[in-house]
Amino acid sequence: MKHISILSLYDATLTSIDSSHQLFTRVNDFIKYQGKPPFYQVEIVGLTKNMKLGDGHYTIRVDKTIDQVNKTDVIVLPLLCGDFPKAIAKNKKYADWLIGHYHNNVEIVCLCVGSFFLASTGLLNNKQCAVHWAAKNEFQAMFPAIKIIDDTIITDEKGIYTCGGGYSYLNLILYILEKHLGREISILASKMFEIDIERKSQNPFAIFIGQKRHNDELVLKAQEFIESNPTATFSVPEVCEQFSVGRRTFERRFKKCTSNSIAEYMQRVKVEFAKKHLETGQKTVNEIIYETGYNDIDAFRKVFKKFTDLSPVDYRKKYSN
Repeated sequence: MKHISILSLYDATLTSIDSSHQLFTRVNDFIKYQGKPPFYQVEIVGLTKNMKLGDGHYTIRVDKTIDQVNKTDVIVLPLLCGDFPKAIAKNKKYADWLIGHYHNNVEIVCLCVGSFFLASTGLLNNKQCAVHWAAKNEFQAMFPAIKIIDDTIITDEKGIYTCGGGYSYLNLILYILEKHLGREISILASKMFEIDIERKSQNPFAIFIGQKRHNDELVLKAQEFIESNPTATFSVPEVCEQFSVGRRTFERRFKKCTSNSIAEYMQRVKVEFAKKHLETGQKTVNEIIYETGYNDIDAFRKVFKKFTDLSPVDYRKKYSN
């Protein structure tokens, strides 16, 4: 039997705690129907017996406090909300306990932006971390040494599992079930809870938000210029000429500040422009592509799929009003 400790972190969402508890607990019922003993012992663990969540709107009574947990096999870090630096400070008392258990071969399952707290402990150093696309820039600014993965949903590295994207933590739990109990149980849980087990990428859901938390005024002006002209057909040399800077040096500065080359940034702005028109407009797909400034329809389709994992046609089917 594996013991699971779901941490009741300050500023955690109640839904991520409860749904984790529900999934792992219900799996015991699935196994029971197969005539097998329960596999998980699931407990909610906190600093005190009664933990307040959601700015005090909810109170959760935990099964144990952390000092009462002598041994566990899996620690689940729930999704956090609000101000991440404040949430990290509030949960600091969990850090040594978490680090100690990890070094005692305990698995850590981190749900979405619970990764901000996990990163603050140092346990993600020199590891990959999946981060919600909307939190990527803030995470990168706070933890520049951690390698962010923002295209796939799940990472699995040295006993630490992370996931990016709001409710994609449900897919991470299915992934853990498969590792512990096999594909059959994971598929059964997927069917019972109606979770899309094949969801692998954040890209179809992501909205491009340019990284602007830097102090390079010229790069900021270039970003604003590109974003203000999504249908323009200017080249990278023309952007550099617009600001009277040498291409090689400025491209290096731009990439350092934004994590995108100038060409990639222009592509992503055009893709966002196309996505909005595909979602709401009545124009044909080809008309929208031409409006972005592309004359080569196949070339744009390749760029669009690179950033969304969908063709423009499939994107319209998925998101049009």
